[in-house]
Amino acid sequence: MARGRLRIYLGAAPGVGKTYAMLAEAHRRAGRGTDVVAAFVEDHGRRRTAELTEGLELLPRRELTYRGALFEELDLDAVLARRPAVALVDELAHTNVPGSRNAKRWQDVEELLEAGIDVVSTVNIQHLESLGDVVEGITGVRQRETVPDEVVRRADQVELVDMDPEALRRRLAHGNVYAPEKIDASLANWFRPGNLTALRELALLWTADRVDEYLQRYRAEHGIEGTWQARERIVVGLTGGPEGATLLRRAARIADRAAGGELLAVHIARSDGLSAPAGSSGTLIEQRALVESLGGSFHTVLGDDPAPALLDFARGVNATQIVLGSSRRPAWQYLWGPGVGATVTRDSGDIDVHTVTHEQAARGRGTLPVRRVTDLGRTRTVLGWLIGVGGPPLLTLLLIAVGSPGLSTDMLLFLCLTICAALVGGLYPAVASALVASSALNYYFAPPIHTFTISEPRNILAVAIFTTVGIAVASVVDLAARRTQQAALSQTEAQSLSALAGTVLRTTPSGDGMLNALLDQVRETFQQDSAVLLERAGDHAPWCPAAARGTDPPERPEDGDVAVPVGEHLALVLRGRVLPAADRRLLGAYAAQGAALLERRRLLGEAAAARREAEGNRIRTALLAAVSHDLRTPLAGIKASVTSLRAEDVEWSAEDEAELLAGIESGADRLDHLINNLLDMSRLQTGTVAPLIRDTDLDEVVPYALGGVPPGAVRLDVPESLPMVRADGGLLERALANLVENAVKYSGDVLVRASVLDRPGGGLAGRRVEVRIVDRGPGVPVEARERIFAPFQRYGDAPRGAGVGLGLAVARGFVEAMDGTVTAEDTPGGGLTMVVALPTAHPTEPERKAEPE
Repeated sequence: MARGRLRIYLGAAPGVGKTYAMLAEAHRRAGRGTDVVAAFVEDHGRRRTAELTEGLELLPRRELTYRGALFEELDLDAVLARRPAVALVDELAHTNVPGSRNAKRWQDVEELLEAGIDVVSTVNIQHLESLGDVVEGITGVRQRETVPDEVVRRADQVELVDMDPEALRRRLAHGNVYAPEKIDASLANWFRPGNLTALRELALLWTADRVDEYLQRYRAEHGIEGTWQARERIVVGLTGGPEGATLLRRAARIADRAAGGELLAVHIARSDGLSAPAGSSGTLIEQRALVESLGGSFHTVLGDDPAPALLDFARGVNATQIVLGSSRRPAWQYLWGPGVGATVTRDSGDIDVHTVTHEQAARGRGTLPVRRVTDLGRTRTVLGWLIGVGGPPLLTLLLIAVGSPGLSTDMLLFLCLTICAALVGGLYPAVASALVASSALNYYFAPPIHTFTISEPRNILAVAIFTTVGIAVASVVDLAARRTQQAALSQTEAQSLSALAGTVLRTTPSGDGMLNALLDQVRETFQQDSAVLLERAGDHAPWCPAAARGTDPPERPEDGDVAVPVGEHLALVLRGRVLPAADRRLLGAYAAQGAALLERRRLLGEAAAARREAEGNRIRTALLAAVSHDLRTPLAGIKASVTSLRAEDVEWSAEDEAELLAGIESGADRLDHLINNLLDMSRLQTGTVAPLIRDTDLDEVVPYALGGVPPGAVRLDVPESLPMVRADGGLLERALANLVENAVKYSGDVLVRASVLDRPGGGLAGRRVEVRIVDRGPGVPVEARERIFAPFQRYGDAPRGAGVGLGLAVARGFVEAMDGTVTAEDTPGGGLTMVVALPTAHPTEPERKAEPE
C-alpha cells in the first residue's frame, strides 16, 4: 500500500488563516470529486471558519474524560474505518489527552499516512521543536506543544500562510481571531508588532531552507553544474595567513545583508603534502572556530592548481559570490603568472568575485600558489637537471677534444641533448639546457670564437632556432606528461566506477556484507584509514554508524577528513587524508551507492517482516476457520449431550445415559487433541521447542503412540534388537501418534515397521533407525507431498471434522527438532508411507571394539 501524501499549511503566527486555507483547499478538492472528510477541524469560535466547514463531511470526535473534565479528540479508529481519500486534521502539534492511543496528534497523522490516506494539516512556526528556544527568547513564552521538524520537513507540500503584522493586529482588533475579552491582552503581549515581525522572519527563513533543499536535490538529480542565484552563498578562500579573519568577517557582513545567505570557508591544500607557511595550521584552527561562530561551515580540499580547485568547489555548492584577499605576493612574482585572484576573476563566469584588501597585501608570498609544472617524480627531475645543466659543458669539452665537425652538426648534437633533458626532466631542465647549450655554441663554435659575438647573420638565426626548438620540445614533453597524468586519473576513475558497477551487479538478494565491501573499496580507492556511513533519525538526533570499516572510524561528519552528505540525514565520512575537489565527484557516486545499499537492506528487512506478518495472518485466518468449525463441532456435541442429560422432562435409560456420556468423552478427546496440536504448532512457530535428548528405546515409545487409534487398526513390527535412538521420548511419541492417526483416517490397514539403516562407510556412528508408517489409502501425488506438511493443510476432499490440518506439520517439526527427518513415499501397490529417520544412540565401548576396521 502506497503511503499517503501530507500537505501542511505553515502559519507565521496564530490567526493568519491556516485553518481557513485548509478548508478552502478541501472545498476545491471536493469540487473535483475527491472523497474529503473533516476528521478534526478547530474553528476556535471564528464565524467565517465555522461557515467554511459547511458542506464537508464531519466525522464524530472521540470523547475522553480526564480529571473530571470532558475532552474531544481525533477519533483515529473512525477515520481508519471510514478510509477517505483525504482527511483534514487541524493543529498538528496538539498534545492528546491521556488515554488516547498516541501522545501527539502528529503521531495520529503518521498512522493515517501509513494507511494510505492523504492528510491536510496545519501548524504554526512557533510549534517547531528546533525553534522553541528562539521563540521563547522573542515572546517570553515557552511552547509546550511542539512537533519535530523532521515531521514537517517530510511533508510532500508545505505552504506558508503569512500576513503583515499590522494587518494581523487589525484582524485581531476586529474580533476575528479571539473573543473580545482577550483582545487587549493579546495585543499587548503576544501580538506585539516586534513579536509578529520576528515570527514572520522565522517562518520565511525556515521555508526558504526547505525550498533550498528541494533545489539542491533537483540540481543533483539533473546534473546541473551552473550557478542558480536563487540564494546567496558566499565562499571565502583562505590561505592560512592572518588575513583570513578579515575576509571571514567581511564575507559574514555580505551574507547578513542577504537574508538567508550562507557562508562557506574553503582552504585549498597542496596534494604533495607541502603545507602553508609556519604557523598557518594554528591560524586555520582559529579561523575554523571563527567561521563556525559566524554560522558558516569550514571545508578543506586538495588542489595543485588553487584557482580551478576553488572554482570547482564554488560551482559544486552553487555559490553566488567568492571573497578573496589581495595577493600577498611581491610584484616581481607576477612574472610567473597572473596569480590566483586574477585567474579566479577571469574564469568565475556568473559568480561574483570580491577582492578584499588587508594589512598583509604585497608583504610576502601567498599560500595559494600559481600552477606548477607537472610533477614527473624526484628521480626524473634530478636526472633531467643533471642532463640539462651538466650535459652541455661535457659535450663542449668532448667536441673541443676530438674536433668540431661544423656548427650545424654541433647544433644538432646540442639539440639532441636538450631533447633528452626535456624527455627526462620536463620543462625547466630543458629550458636550462637550451640556454647553456646556446651560450656554449656561441662562445666556442660560432665565429668569432671565445666571444659572445656572432659575425654571420645565419649563425644568429641558427642559434635562435635552436633555443626556440629546445624550449618548444620541452613544453610538448611537459604537456604530454600532464595529459598522461590526466589520462591515468581518468582511467583510475573509470576502473573505480567499473568496480562500483560490479559491486552493484554482484549484490546478493539479501545484501549481506555489501555495505562493508563497498566501504572497503572506498578505502582502497582513495587510500583512507577508515570509512563510515553515518545516519541519524532527525536534524538534531545523534549520528549512528550504519556501516564502518577501518581503524578508528569517525563518529561525526566533522570528525573526518572528508564528508559527503547523501540526502538530509546520511553522510559518507572518510578519515586518512583530504581529497582534491576533483575526487569528490567519484566519491559522491560511492556515497549514492552506499545510500542505495542501505535503503535496499531496509527494504529487504521490511519485506521479510511483511512476509512474516503475511504468514502470521494466514495462520491466524486458518486458525479462525478451524475455531469456527472444527473446534465448534465437538463443542456442539458435548453441549447437546449435557443439555440432554440435564433435561428434567425426559427420563433416560442407563444405556442412553452411557451413550451420551460416551459422546461427551469422545468430543472432549477430540477437543484435547485439536488444542494440543494448536499449542504444539504455536511452540514450533515461536521456536520455543527445546527437546530433552537422551537414549530412547523405540519398543517403549511406539506402543504408547497407538493409544488414540482403535484396537486392531495398526499392526506393529518393531524388533527388540533395534539400537536405541537419540530422541525426546515425549516429543517422539506425539509425532508418531499424529502420523499414525493420520494414516488410520485414510486406511483401515496400517503397518508400523522399524528397521536400521546403515550409511555406507559410516560404521556404527553413521547408522540411523527408520520408522515407517505404511497405509493402503489413496496416496498422495509427488507434487503435493511437501504441501501436506504445511500448517492448516488438508489433502483432497478430507472432511471438515477430520481436524485442522496440523498433525503432519507438528510431527515434522518435532522430529526435525530432534535432528531427524520425516518424508513421504509411495507404498508399493498403492498408499502412502511416512518415513521417520532418527539418529542412533552413541555406540558403547564394546560396540566400538567390535566394529570392523
